Amino acid sequence: LAYLYRQLGVATRAGSKGLCGCLTLLQAWIYEYFRLFRPSQLPQSPDAPRASSWISPRLPGGDEARRRLARYRQLLDELSADDVTCTQYGRDGHTDIPRSLYTGLIRFSDIVEGYDPARCLRQFGYRQIIPRAMTVPHEQYRPASGSSYIVFWDPWVNQLWDNVAARRLDLDFASRPCVQPSDIVEEYVDWFLTRSHPRITHPTDGEPQPRPLLVHQVSYDFLLLFQI
Repeated sequence: LAYLYRQLGVATRAGSKGLCGCLTLLQAWIYEYFRLFRPSQLPQSPDAPRASSWISPRLPGGDEARRRLARYRQLLDELSADDVTCTQYGRDGHTDIPRSLYTGLIRFSDIVEGYDPARCLRQFGYRQIIPRAMTVPHEQYRPASGSSYIVFWDPWVNQLWDNVAARRLDLDFASRPCVQPSDIVEEYVDWFLTRSHPRITHPTDGEPQPRPLLVHQVSYDFLLLFQI
């Protein structure tokens, strides 16, 4: 997971043209959370790996692949709160895997990346809050090309993963159970918009189309309507 996080960071560089890491994990994560992109699924025993149930489609190439990519981008821009499966492992999935509430840094070899479940509390059935600031590296170099993507951390980060019990997020202290999967604190919208791109498709690409509300707008309007 640490290696995949690092490679996702490298892939966001303007000059990057590919992606390394455990892409099976990334694909399975997408299928679990976003029902619009799910392929067919086979029945399997509860003990089998979850990712093995998905039947990966045979994707076309050339012009058809480019049209499919444009369609995927449009679907992402049009996502509503109902299109996201927030609690795909159940509202108490963290009780089966307590380590999923670990907060801190994860490491593989010389690669260290931040891991903070408070940034996605809705996957545990809790209302999303503004998470605390992530731990920053001691030194970092992230050129546009991605070929020299280097991050240095202080030596003390090696001790975090060895003490998982002390680094476990207390859900009830951090937030409260949500009523709707899209529940958020009111201030979260402003925080999110200053740190993320709300849309993928460039506004000048193709013919102008009516755009539905974004996921965060649906949530925000819901909160205002019921004054939660």
